[in-house]
Amino acid sequence: MAEPSPMLAVNDVHVYYGAIHAIKGISLEVYPDEIVTLIGANGAGKSTTLNTIAGLLKPRSGSIMFDGHNIQGLGASRIVPAGLSLCPEGRRIFQQMTVRENLEMGGYTRNTNEIGSSLDEMFQRFPRLKEREKQIAGTLSGGEQQMLAMARALMSKPRLLMLDEPSMGLAPILVEQIFDIITELHASGVTILLVEQNAQMALSVADRAYVLETGMISMTGNAEDLLHNDSVRKAYLGS
Repeated sequence: MAEPSPMLAVNDVHVYYGAIHAIKGISLEVYPDEIVTLIGANGAGKSTTLNTIAGLLKPRSGSIMFDGHNIQGLGASRIVPAGLSLCPEGRRIFQQMTVRENLEMGGYTRNTNEIGSSLDEMFQRFPRLKEREKQIAGTLSGGEQQMLAMARALMSKPRLLMLDEPSMGLAPILVEQIFDIITELHASGVTILLVEQNAQMALSVADRAYVLETGMISMTGNAEDLLHNDSVRKAYLGS
């Protein structure tokens, strides 16, 4: 049998903020039906990596292949319809819009009929959002805002969903809910690239992991192996 091809292949990507060399030759792969997590300290370059893949930042060099096509340098408006969606750090919902309007914005690349069926799907998957459908998004709780950000990213029907710090600022019980949703999404066929400060939770749901340090990948492997790796435990798991 032929080896499966990666859905996403990032190869030797370098990203600069002015004179600052933020990403220094990162290479990573995500295969269909995987959850892959990127862990690392604050400032390691995790969000920069996702933003670059999503087309929000332009790399200085390297290649980013999605489904065999080079998407490096394409804007987000062309990357989202290709099947790649980002749920950004800090949620970034439209605070003054209703829950429903936020979701409709997430489906802007799709036709009206498809938006309607996706709305129904999101309200089934996130019953709390159905209850809050007409509520102004800025008045939702932190956990509800995170659900809304995830649902909005799913409105474009991505085959690869990138999640940037989905548990940030949430109470432990809500963190568990968010990770339950991630596991459910994966079971329904969504491939996931997860950036998460909570390394314990991220490694417990992921298939594979990359450890990022100062813009470079310092370690990669099976998530369960890294969960029990002494240096990873000392650096990121507080043990």
